[in-house]
Amino acid sequence: MGCCGSKDLKTHFLDESVDLSLLDEVLDKYKSVKGSLITILQYAQETYGYLPLSVLEHISNETGINSSQTYGVATFYTQFRLKPVGENLIMLCKGTACHVNGADGIEEAITEELGIHDGETTEDDLFTLNNVACLGCCSLSPVMMINGETYGSLTPQKTKDILRGIKKESLALKEGN
Repeated sequence: MGCCGSKDLKTHFLDESVDLSLLDEVLDKYKSVKGSLITILQYAQETYGYLPLSVLEHISNETGINSSQTYGVATFYTQFRLKPVGENLIMLCKGTACHVNGADGIEEAITEELGIHDGETTEDDLFTLNNVACLGCCSLSPVMMINGETYGSLTPQKTKDILRGIKKESLALKEGN
């Protein structure tokens, strides 16, 4: 497996069978460009929704960048995900204004309603919770964003009601109603 605990490191990555040819265009364009690893990883995540292990290994092989460097960048920057996110991505603001105005209570409500904590996805893959430093909506604090839609002036009950409504809509779409 190599040195430096690479066997242990690989247990942190979810891997699925993916079409690596989807990276051909970006790799052809950037594989020889020094300092382009982050650009390639961003494209890969946009393409697959996260960074599967096979994708990281493919990027390393094609660019000639040591796999430990590729893994290091993917695990260092919080923008990169090593696991798929749920259908509905909840970004909960934990910035100063939101913190002071009750973001911790909102997080507790999300955990009670969905059974997940920061960085986790519900078993049905409907929701993923990500705490973020700031959403820039301080006047609406506490605030969360779900799939790009902002929900402000939250209370624990309002948060649960929003989540229940989104879950109901998501399930109805899956059933074709």
